[in-house]
Amino acid sequence: QVQLVESGGGSVQVGGSLRLSCAASGNTYSGICMGWFRQAPGKEREEVATMYTGSGGTYYADSVKGRFTISLDNAKNTLYLQMNTLKPEDTAKYYCAAGRFCSLRGMNYWGRGTLVTISS
Repeated sequence: QVQLVESGGGSVQVGGSLRLSCAASGNTYSGICMGWFRQAPGKEREEVATMYTGSGGTYYADSVKGRFTISLDNAKNTLYLQMNTLKPEDTAKYYCAAGRFCSLRGMNYWGRGTLVTISS
């Protein structure tokens, strides 16, 4: 089992920045995918940014490329998502997840989410 706890959400104005953190505990191990997903009201959950922890390979959704950066601190077992130049359409609940494959269906473990609200 892997436990994931997100933090860092909040309300910021358009153009602002936030950094989300995801503390992982339990049976963490290398060679898996960890990442961030989000779900806006009335919309399906979507993949935002993911990383294969073994290779360091990353994926970013087109909508966040150049604005968001995913990173992993192995010593702290903590995953981050630095979000810059935030837009109203970034408003959503952000979830940290871990699994064998970097895709929505490939994630086995989920945090409870942290809410991000961007106001204009």
